Amino acid sequence: MYLDAQISPLTRLKHIPEVARAAEELGFSTLWMAETQHNPFLPCVLVAEHTSRIRFGTAIAVSFARSPAVMAHTAWDLADVSGGRFILGLGTQVKAHIERRFGMKWPQSVVGKQREQIAAMRAFWHYWQTGKRLKYRGEYYKINLASPFFTPASIAHTDIPVFIAGVNTGLARLAGETADGFHVHPFHTPLYLTEVLLPAIEEGATKAGRTRQDVNVAVSAFVVTNPDEREFVRQQISFYASTPSYRKVLGLHGWEEIGEQLSAMASGKQWAEMPGLIDDTILDTFTAVTGPGDLADALQLRYQGIADRITLYAPFLPGERDGFWQQLRKGFSEV
Repeated sequence: MYLDAQISPLTRLKHIPEVARAAEELGFSTLWMAETQHNPFLPCVLVAEHTSRIRFGTAIAVSFARSPAVMAHTAWDLADVSGGRFILGLGTQVKAHIERRFGMKWPQSVVGKQREQIAAMRAFWHYWQTGKRLKYRGEYYKINLASPFFTPASIAHTDIPVFIAGVNTGLARLAGETADGFHVHPFHTPLYLTEVLLPAIEEGATKAGRTRQDVNVAVSAFVVTNPDEREFVRQQISFYASTPSYRKVLGLHGWEEIGEQLSAMASGKQWAEMPGLIDDTILDTFTAVTGPGDLADALQLRYQGIADRITLYAPFLPGERDGFWQQLRKGFSEV
């Protein structure tokens, strides 16, 4: 089981080199960038430039806000400049954000469009590396126009890993069929992973003649090691639980009615009142709760046989809680 880290969404580009060097020195396996306040690809350029060993990638970049060609070019260049250390992590986002934040059209089939985006990108990469005809045709994309002026040179590391993210079974099955990894949303429980998502990944893998081991399961984990973290996590759970498309996670535990209440409160912008619906039983089910010194053992016990990679739902910031990060990393050093 690998220990990864995420860059804070508040970190400005000028500080990325410092964070990247510190993460590599500490020994994290992979450094992830999310698409929240900033474009997730720009920090990747700086990570590539200022490190030599650590892998890095997007967790996630919003795929439905971009064309396959744009993503293919970006990933190709990052793979080239980093010597093959880049991982392209994609997420579809939800309908409201795609339509009202990005101004894009929501597809009739989320899984269908995500599948086509991956296939179209790989068609570009195959064409750029081999020079063979560029041809992809699906329901959402028809790509067959290529000329030397728009064709990048071949590179040494063409096998670019593609991870996709999801909460429900459709995208988990797709990960099993065609992706190199699956980003597990922090709004999850071990029971939901073992009874819902992992079987879906395995089902998709079997359909494609693959195995579960072909898909790297990367978990973003809520953790609580002090009272302040407890209230922060309670607020985050209430926010995610208000999303209707995530309600199946609650439903597995018999808490679907709470999700309905939270959705209504979110519609009324009652953000401050929402955490009050997340009692300690719910919080402890979604969270690894332990002391700082025991966190490595607690995470490995919680996710043994479930996850291949762990990232805390907490950003890595050099100079803040250095002892905590060093102790956590040491606890994973023999795994």
